[in-house]
Amino acid sequence: MIDPTRVAVAFFAALLWTTLFDGGLDPAEAGQIAVTTEAAAAPSIPPTVELRGRAYLFRGALGPFFSRGMDRLTERIERAGIAANVYEFTVCRLIADRAISEYRESPAPIILIGHSMGGFCAVKFAEILEAEGIRASLVVAIDPAHITPDVPLNVDRFINIFLSKDVLGGGDVKPKPGFRGNYASFDLSQHDEVSHINIEKMNAVHEQLVTKIVQLTTAKAEGEPVPIRYVIPATTAIELWDSGMPVFARPGDTLQSIAVAYHVPLWSLTQINKATEDTPLIPGERVVVPRHLEPLVEVSGQMPLRH
Repeated sequence: MIDPTRVAVAFFAALLWTTLFDGGLDPAEAGQIAVTTEAAAAPSIPPTVELRGRAYLFRGALGPFFSRGMDRLTERIERAGIAANVYEFTVCRLIADRAISEYRESPAPIILIGHSMGGFCAVKFAEILEAEGIRASLVVAIDPAHITPDVPLNVDRFINIFLSKDVLGGGDVKPKPGFRGNYASFDLSQHDEVSHINIEKMNAVHEQLVTKIVQLTTAKAEGEPVPIRYVIPATTAIELWDSGMPVFARPGDTLQSIAVAYHVPLWSLTQINKATEDTPLIPGERVVVPRHLEPLVEVSGQMPLRH
């Protein structure tokens, strides 16, 4: 049976997509009505300052009311020493064009994070960068709209945090064929305490994202990354792994022993490998284990950079 609410939301989102990206609204006009005063007036970073990255964050529809968690996350990123600004998703193209100019003048890792339609914007932003031959170091979509496209090939690390049953968001964003970056998808639909209007406000998620951003210039992992997709069990802590890695069972190994050896919860192995904890493993059998590119640590506050 067709859900009229979902149809209405999809129609509204498609209309916004056409308006913003197919020439219906001039980006400059959008900037005049929607970009925050701070973001519009932010000065460029002097060339003598070594950039650790530039973060562009985007609120969803009615963002000043329902996406304020993006403002808090922006402040935390700045305190960690990364240049960051938050915008309305309606100026996505305008900010992308500005980011391209900034990157060509002073290259630095690009971080894109968005909530709801802002998550849609973050992925579209990455597509715009791809057309210009520029990579995105990290893209994070937080309960993005259903119309959000697949992750383009120029993204080094992509994280999707969403609610699969949500009408306003619920975008199950997948990587495009040939994607070689780190990909991780986390469905929080079993967490009843999480909704579309608070999913971008979770402190534990903010802390992990800031750590990942700070690690951008150093985070590396050996071997080809394996995409991972999880439905996070209810009451389970939300841990944002970066991707999976293949390990090979030794004689006597079980999923339990591998979980202990790699310090990951057993459910993460049973779910991603589609096996029960007592499934016998054959020596040499491939098992996917979730991983962080670098261990997560507490990030101390530093002087913010503005741009």
